Amino acid sequence: MSTKPPPALDRLDHRLLAQLQADSGQTLEALGDAIGLSPSAVQRRIARYRADGLLLRQVAVLDPGRFDGIVLATVFVTLEQESTALHRAFRERMRAAPEVQQCYELAGSRDYLVILAATGMRACRDILDRLFMTDANVKRFDTHFVFDAVKTGLTLPTAGPSAGD
Repeated sequence: MSTKPPPALDRLDHRLLAQLQADSGQTLEALGDAIGLSPSAVQRRIARYRADGLLLRQVAVLDPGRFDGIVLATVFVTLEQESTALHRAFRERMRAAPEVQQCYELAGSRDYLVILAATGMRACRDILDRLFMTDANVKRFDTHFVFDAVKTGLTLPTAGPSAGD
């Protein structure tokens, strides 16, 4: 997460960001129609979001249920030692592993929550061994396999509660 201060956003920015988070594949015209701007105005705002580092990337979201054998797992990780360097090394390893879909540093009794995607149970076991068993600083990890993805998403609220809330 960035330490850069958030950009100043107006009402139209919040509406456009919501539209982009729902479906970034919409045309500039469709986005403009949805929020009341011209396609060129939408394009300028999107360019500004990229330049500000607000819009990191645009990706295709695939349905894991449509692929045979995909295994999703959540892994709670507790580290042995709490040094900044060891946490940095762990985070870098998670970022570098393509099977790691998401990784969150936690407050409480566990240090991290890692979301993994694998091509099967054997592959998942190999990933778990590679990422967690070979790290002497991993004190414990608990793996929970996903039966069904009830809801997935990465949509963030862009505006705080309004003054009337």
